[in-house]
Amino acid sequence: MKNLIRIFFLLIIVGSAVSIYTSCSDENDCSMAGRPMMYCTFKTTNPDYDNAVENDTLDSLTVRAFGTDSIILNNEKDVHTVMLPLRYTNDSTVFIFQYDPVRDPKDADTVYITQENTPYFQSMECGYMMKQNIISINATYKNPNSTEQIESIDLRNKEANSNEIENLQIFFKYRDRNPETTN
Repeated sequence: MKNLIRIFFLLIIVGSAVSIYTSCSDENDCSMAGRPMMYCTFKTTNPDYDNAVENDTLDSLTVRAFGTDSIILNNEKDVHTVMLPLRYTNDSTVFIFQYDPVRDPKDADTVYITQENTPYFQSMECGYMMKQNIISINATYKNPNSTEQIESIDLRNKEANSNEIENLQIFFKYRDRNPETTN
């Protein structure tokens, strides 16, 4: 009878330990999924080499979300990629790219993104998450004399993600980075 009681208590202790371990495990960590972002790379076409596509780097960039007071990127230097969040509450997102907001606030481009937001159930612990697919992209230019003007945008992958998979290639006006000087 004593052995039966010991086995019963042992089963209760082991059962409690297993249930505590499984309830506190990190398998359902909601932060692992992360918020999906739109991953953008900057490119240019070099007219000197049959319009070869080259990586581009902007000297300075500030990105603002239109309709909010949010500054997503604040006067970042030497920018060649950017990750931008899409709105959950609306089916469109507007970004303002400012190239020198202090000296020339009008030197800016506006990028319009239309996306489809689809909520889906992740788990009991995480609740609902949002899947976002880019439907269309458009850009307008405020300063036609700008040296840092968007020429075109190429959609590479429609689904916003947290894995840094390229969604957009943003092509800027070609600038000769190594101009030859004549004396």
